[in-house]
Amino acid sequence: IIIDDLMYMAMDQNEANLFFHLVNHLYERSVVILTSNKGPEEWGELLGDQGITTAILDRLLHRSEVLHLDGDSHRIKHRKTLFQAKSVQN
Repeated sequence: IIIDDLMYMAMDQNEANLFFHLVNHLYERSVVILTSNKGPEEWGELLGDQGITTAILDRLLHRSEVLHLDGDSHRIKHRKTLFQAKSVQN
């Protein structure tokens, strides 16, 4: 399963519980690929519950590979021409 932009917005208690159940179900059964612009240290605030956050991270980080990418967004890195003004001649 691939989850893109995880923690883009805060989750309410119900959403955090559902996400925990998803992660718990997938734990050691499936490959999980996540992208997030927030570090794990910020997840507790976004999930609103440190206990659920710890349980989720425990399962996600067990036997994991973490790739940390810095810099400009890869989505628009090569699309800078979209934001440049073009002259139109008749």
